[in-house]
Amino acid sequence: MNPEKQLAVAALQNGTVIDHIPCEAVYRSARILGLEDTTHAVTIGCNLTSRKLGRKGIIKVADMEFDADTLNRIALIAPTAVVNIIRDYEVVEKRPVELPDRIMGIVRCNNPKCISNHQPMATKFDVISREPVVIRCHYCNHSVSGADAKTI
Repeated sequence: MNPEKQLAVAALQNGTVIDHIPCEAVYRSARILGLEDTTHAVTIGCNLTSRKLGRKGIIKVADMEFDADTLNRIALIAPTAVVNIIRDYEVVEKRPVELPDRIMGIVRCNNPKCISNHQPMATKFDVISREPVVIRCHYCNHSVSGADAKTI
């Protein structure tokens, strides 16, 4: 078989494939998606060859489709990610992730004095820049880059 045509990760019959994830964001993306608690088959590939990124990561989840809000949460740390919905081994939908205007409950504020670090409340961040990604805490106005954001 021609090495360029060989799949690095097995094909998926049905499910979701998240491709073009920067390598440093693969495991954080899996955590944001809650994959450590799933009973579905999950394949995570890292440092795979990519013409677009040089090296990339990929996450495949068999027999599961995520809603757009869940998938878009990873845009904070993986803005180049592309979502593919697979049915009967065919891609039926392909779209890039989109960073929502407000991020709730997935990022911890870096400001140790922020009320969200001392009271039982969902964190809220507003996106103030998309390129590069910068978010601002709704409660204390502390800003942080997407790459430096601490996911919960």
